Amino acid sequence: MSITSRITVSAVAAAVGIAALAACGTPGGGADAKTVTLVSHDSFNVSKSVLAAFEKESGYKVKILKGGDAGKAVNQAILSKGNPQGDVFFGIDNTLLSRGLNEGVFSPYEAKGLANVPAGLQLDKGEHRVTPLDYGDICVNYDRGYFARHKTAPPKTFDDLLKPRYKGLLVTENSATSSPGLAFQLGTIAKYGQDGWQDYWKKLKANGVEVVDGWEQAYYERFSGSAAGKGKGDKPLVVSYASSPPVEVLGKKPAPEEAPTGVATGTCFRQIEFGGLLKGAKNEKGGKALLDFLVSKEFQEDVPLKMFVNPARQDAKVPELFTKYGAAIDKPTTLPPETITKNREQWIKQWSSLVLK
Repeated sequence: MSITSRITVSAVAAAVGIAALAACGTPGGGADAKTVTLVSHDSFNVSKSVLAAFEKESGYKVKILKGGDAGKAVNQAILSKGNPQGDVFFGIDNTLLSRGLNEGVFSPYEAKGLANVPAGLQLDKGEHRVTPLDYGDICVNYDRGYFARHKTAPPKTFDDLLKPRYKGLLVTENSATSSPGLAFQLGTIAKYGQDGWQDYWKKLKANGVEVVDGWEQAYYERFSGSAAGKGKGDKPLVVSYASSPPVEVLGKKPAPEEAPTGVATGTCFRQIEFGGLLKGAKNEKGGKALLDFLVSKEFQEDVPLKMFVNPARQDAKVPELFTKYGAAIDKPTTLPPETITKNREQWIKQWSSLVLK
């Protein structure tokens, strides 16, 4: 969402009206020197005009190859390392970053404009194998209408989610296949520690949490507050992004006083999304130009209302709709990247054994 992103939220899946490759597309689509291929998760989005301006200025035609949820897309990039499906990867985040770096998926490249990105987001600053492109906060979202009808206050914290009044109301994503799902798990680890998070999930499972494969399924199919899902879901609580509420307001006239969905601000984990030049890219020159574009002010200012995450550039303007209806998270939970690297695979296995069986 993605912030995280993503939104991803990062992360709203949308038809972008641009050329795209099917999942079974020919590996190395960037072999044509005039074509550069971006591999991403399903939630990547960009305005036609912004992309067209880059294509006109650079002379490259951009093709988009979407590979499902971020977790699946990263796994596919690893499986095809050395003979990648494209030239640039967009959407690996801090929860999965070390997996891609340790597998040698990316080639070093210091993108133009990186000086405008805060040092705190540059988790691979020494080698520049990846470039920070956006950030967001993974949080539980709630359907305001549901809680108003039931005259019940929505949850605010991780602890609240264990209360009987919220039994069977929450849907989250699978930690093994979804970056928002993994980020939510990491948030509980940051909150309760390595000695307490498993007990928390035992209680959450007993309280009826539902697990689905990815963000799109959770938000569009199971969440009752999604306008795109037309309220068909029966879960008024979903793991999504702090910046998801503006999605529900975009294009509505007259603009409402508040978004129909809200954010449980005490359930958030900070997610940073990166892009990188794929090792073995057929069009390395075009890939570098594309990465420069992704860091450019033009693309960065397009990010909030296309993917509903925060731009990585500190000088990029954020639209009023995004700031008015999105939730600002002052103190999200975090974990040091080295801690995630050391424990992630074990934590995912423990989570899967605990929650999925």
